[in-house]
Amino acid sequence: MRCLLFACLLLGSFPSFALDRFQVEGYTLPNGLQLLLKPGTERGHVAIRLVVGVGIDDFSCADKGLPHLLEHLLFSGIDATGEGGLEERMQALGGEWNAFTSNADTTFVIEAPAKNQRKVLDLLLALLTQTRIDDNSINAAKQVVEREEGGHYTHLQRWLDRQDLGHTASNQLAVELGLKCPERPEVDYLTREQLEAVRKTWYAPNNMTLIVVGDLDRLLPAYLERTYGALEAVEPSDHPPLPDIKTSAAHERTLNHGFVGGAAKLHWLVPEPVQDDRHDQTFDLLKDYLDWALYRQLRLTHGLSYGPSAEREVFGGVGFMSLNADLDRDDVPEAKQVLDELKARLLKDGLDADTFNRLKQAAIARQAWAVQGNSALADYYWSALASYGDGRFADPAKELRGVTLAEVNKAMRELLLQPGYLRIEKPLMSDDQFMWSIAGVMGLMVLGLLGWRIHRRR
Repeated sequence: MRCLLFACLLLGSFPSFALDRFQVEGYTLPNGLQLLLKPGTERGHVAIRLVVGVGIDDFSCADKGLPHLLEHLLFSGIDATGEGGLEERMQALGGEWNAFTSNADTTFVIEAPAKNQRKVLDLLLALLTQTRIDDNSINAAKQVVEREEGGHYTHLQRWLDRQDLGHTASNQLAVELGLKCPERPEVDYLTREQLEAVRKTWYAPNNMTLIVVGDLDRLLPAYLERTYGALEAVEPSDHPPLPDIKTSAAHERTLNHGFVGGAAKLHWLVPEPVQDDRHDQTFDLLKDYLDWALYRQLRLTHGLSYGPSAEREVFGGVGFMSLNADLDRDDVPEAKQVLDELKARLLKDGLDADTFNRLKQAAIARQAWAVQGNSALADYYWSALASYGDGRFADPAKELRGVTLAEVNKAMRELLLQPGYLRIEKPLMSDDQFMWSIAGVMGLMVLGLLGWRIHRRR
């Protein structure tokens, strides 16, 4: 296997090989660590991504802060020099690093000079295996996580979240449907024992993927086999099932965000019906079509919204399509009517074939320049790991070409035939209402004063 990787790295110098971003030579070490190595076009630089298969969705609502807290804790130091000394060592190597915790994974992101790639990987390995977890470092990491989450979680903020007043429209709907926790995760009560358990259970080579893209060292495969191959595997842990819709939600709700203002936001959210084939590509093309249709109707034809848009989001195990518009609060009824007319027209006539073909070709054309450079390529591999097999990533352009107008029309009708959930975000009062309220209060005060003076005279 090592000889194969040597040959692949040598072949990477040929343009025809290097420019095929979907062809990536990868293999699995005996301890289960998956390696993906790709020679890049930028010389003197490597982009490294270590993806650990543990994220926020792997924990209950009470413990969802664990993976994020552990991510920060691993940067607290590997010796007596602490966090500062660790950062100084990376600076001395000319690199920079960061980490991100998502719903599905925790990923360490590194950019470094090619000449120091093995030294940088040494430092990453030390971070994984030598970081000391003690009460002082835990408390410091808790403060950092708390600030990143928006500061101290006050009783008022908690109450607002419980009343569905602290969430955006899509998050609020996810809470209503049982797809998202109503309160943000807290880290104050998390213990060292819990953190050590997460580290032992999930931070194992057979739960990791190491991606290296760029000007690769020709001895890199042998180095990785000797160093990262020495990590000990653990018994694999099952990921808990993603939450599905458990409860019902109101078809229409108004969410009061702020006290006074003349703006409003309209959101119509609908669960995506599952398609048997090319689900994501089908709904990506449908999103592009709906995005254009909203732009034509709400901005160009009716002048109601400057930036209407269609978006796709996932909460738990359910995907949602949302149609959104920024509006004046007085224009909300008209915008709802335009949206209803648009849905009725699409259900009756289907998608316009010429418009669909134009948007489909634009989506295919974007793939030619969507990923540029070592860093973007490494990020792409990170996001598309599920599609990797037999040495190749799936080609999005090929998948898009396979989607037909009939398939998108079928998905559109299944989507729009649902009642969905309408959410209107706006301040509690308009500017005029606020001014009239002040005038009313002042009028009552004047009447009260006059009444008091008349009473005194009597």
